[in-house]
Amino acid sequence: MRKQAKTTINTVLIQTEVLEIHATASKDDIRKAYRKAALANHPDKVPESEREEASARFKSVQEAYDILYDDQKRHLYDTHGMAAFNGSGEPGMAGAPDLDDILAQMFGASMGGGMGGMPGMGGMGGMPGGHPNRPRKSRNEEQDYEVSLEDLYKGKTVRFTSTKNVICGHCKGKGGKEKATAKKCSTCDGHGAKEVLQQMGGFLTQQTVTCTTCKGQGSYFSPKDKCKKCKGERVNEEKKMLELYIPRGTKQGDKIILEGETDQVPGQEPGDIIFKIVEEEHPVFARAGSDLQATIEVTLAEALGGLSRVVIKHLDGRGIEIHHPQIPGEVLSPGQVLKVPGEGMPLNRTDARGDLYLVVDVKFPGSDWKPTPAMLEKLKEILPKPGKPIPAEHVDEVEYDPKANIEEFGAKDGHAWEDEDEDGEPAQCATQ
Repeated sequence: MRKQAKTTINTVLIQTEVLEIHATASKDDIRKAYRKAALANHPDKVPESEREEASARFKSVQEAYDILYDDQKRHLYDTHGMAAFNGSGEPGMAGAPDLDDILAQMFGASMGGGMGGMPGMGGMGGMPGGHPNRPRKSRNEEQDYEVSLEDLYKGKTVRFTSTKNVICGHCKGKGGKEKATAKKCSTCDGHGAKEVLQQMGGFLTQQTVTCTTCKGQGSYFSPKDKCKKCKGERVNEEKKMLELYIPRGTKQGDKIILEGETDQVPGQEPGDIIFKIVEEEHPVFARAGSDLQATIEVTLAEALGGLSRVVIKHLDGRGIEIHHPQIPGEVLSPGQVLKVPGEGMPLNRTDARGDLYLVVDVKFPGSDWKPTPAMLEKLKEILPKPGKPIPAEHVDEVEYDPKANIEEFGAKDGHAWEDEDEDGEPAQCATQ
């Protein structure tokens, strides 16, 4: 434990000297010292040539205040020194502290192996050679794309302008001038990432986070050495015309990929833009796989006497014509289904197509139809006769309302059903 005690004493001296206060200073003393030191070391208060050094001092002042003013952080600091912090006043790890010593003080025994014995705490395994492992390819971007059924039936090519980051052509993604050398980031010690320890209950959990000072690069250029075009960002915004091809027969949930079209990042392959197809609802057709379904309206005369006309307009604008009956004497019944082979959706990347299912809706004459008594008698002679009479001992001729509303069914006993109201509440049984 001698090693840890030495670290604690040294770091306490460093922190108290930054604010120029005694280690036993009160919170009020700490606050006053912080205001004085922050004002004296603020980068905006010094000449430009001294700003870099002043910025480092200002950062140290902030770190000292954040740690010493917070009771919990101060306890961690008094116990473990700066090894328990990530350099930003937050519990974590700066540099390469001896984590075994920290755990030994907390749990009373050495854990061994750089925390390798604790579940989910594999030490610096994610940072071989002192640098974090970066994925070979940057993250993909996925988004929904709504398409009409007509466009899915015929296929469509969409062109649009995209704004994305591309590697700076002036500095080739370096971020600095041609002969300039980047400075090693002191915050992460050139790693580009930091291993931080976060206290959860009585335990410290380890996590790797990207360094915000150098944005994960491990180094940065001073303002005078930055690339003039990208201002040290290594990338520039650029507009590009992209083309999205939607094949015939594409269906809900299919994905169309534009490879390598996400933002460019130096040292990584750009990811893909992935469009997930969302099929818009159609007012006429319903789709199931490669099949289509639609309802056609026919008159009573057409249902009984024959049908020969265009019954529906297809998704590509063609009229679909039906001739019925195929066998003399056949009639169309309400709900009858007519299957038209090969008139459904195209199967993706083939010449085959699904089928079209037409559901017959027979429309009876409305109130505007005024047949003469002679016409009705003629119809009675032509149309099928009613079945056998229903036997009954007594027969009553009753009056009736020809325009009754089924919604009134059960209303006299307080059981009428109410429709959903405007607020979307579910239907309820009305009580009297």
